[in-house]
Amino acid sequence: MSVFDIKNKQKHTEALAFLDPSGGVTLQRYETVKYRQFEKLTDKQIGFFWRPEEVDILRDAKDFKELTSYEQHIFTSNLKRQVLLDSVQGRSPNLGFLPLVSIPELETWINTWTFNETIHSRSYTHIIRNIYSDPSQIFDELMTVEPIVSCAVDIGKYYDDLIQYHLWYQLLGKGKHKVNGKDVVVDLYELKKKLWFAINSVNALEGIRFYVSFACSWAFAELKKMEGNAKIIKLIARDENLHLAFTQTLLKILPHDDPDYAKIKEETKVECETMFLNASKQEKEWAEFLFKDGSMIGLNAFLLCEYVDWLTHKRMAAAGLSSGLKVGSNPLPWTTKWIAGSEVQVAPQEVELSSYVIGGTKQDVDNETFKGFSL
Repeated sequence: MSVFDIKNKQKHTEALAFLDPSGGVTLQRYETVKYRQFEKLTDKQIGFFWRPEEVDILRDAKDFKELTSYEQHIFTSNLKRQVLLDSVQGRSPNLGFLPLVSIPELETWINTWTFNETIHSRSYTHIIRNIYSDPSQIFDELMTVEPIVSCAVDIGKYYDDLIQYHLWYQLLGKGKHKVNGKDVVVDLYELKKKLWFAINSVNALEGIRFYVSFACSWAFAELKKMEGNAKIIKLIARDENLHLAFTQTLLKILPHDDPDYAKIKEETKVECETMFLNASKQEKEWAEFLFKDGSMIGLNAFLLCEYVDWLTHKRMAAAGLSSGLKVGSNPLPWTTKWIAGSEVQVAPQEVELSSYVIGGTKQDVDNETFKGFSL
């Protein structure tokens, strides 16, 4: 394996998205691409760029002190969980997916996506540093909360399986091998199956696992509390919607890009459905954990569990899976205005407008553009 294989003559627009037989990405060229969808995602994510320090959260420290003890439990527990989940997701796409990529537009998107996840992690530190007198205590405690750790383990195992199997594929090659005293069979098809599971796992993560904590943050803001935090979570949710769009797009593209994935999609359908439903179950258990000591105005564990079911059904349908859930309309309709962040705009210098890019240059200028204009 080489960082740049000069012998690779495969045309980049004809290569498979992942694991092309010719090898990995050579030239990073974008004048023509195989999948314009990934280029659009990269452009949009770059246009969304923001820094947590841009959001004023000084008032949140005062608000936090005025919360009830169980409201503080809800707020702090959610922060801890977000820190750990994004610690997993902040590095895993580069470690798991990037070494398998064969086309430049997908490579660039994954790099952009991973960088964006580090902004989310830095955001949580920004919030914790400004609200708590001893920020280190919050970080030190989070690994002791079992529902948080078990969720992180569940997410990480699909990445770990993929990374481990790819390592065997590179070092040992195809065939039967003995690893740590166990017999293992290594082949390309099984590696692709590991990749498919990992993509589905990320799809569930981006589409389901964060939304109980998101809803809680916005519920506080609806009560005019912790509004700085809610603004940051709104920006994070906007990014996560973009990441969700990527995994949903990828799950649709791969079966057409490589016939093996069409077969894998059918073979793993039941397992993937179970994966989504397990993610949903954990998210509902998290809602119960948060509200074990009391509720807050406008939100409780029952409503959140209904919301998770509604989201799960929606996400699984988009992935071509059956949830078996009977759901109606969104039980928390007020969350829509927070999720649809790119549709809310006050001024162009604010980061909410998806089409606004600092330093952007209009490219589609012709003679008709200035027709009727005079000095």
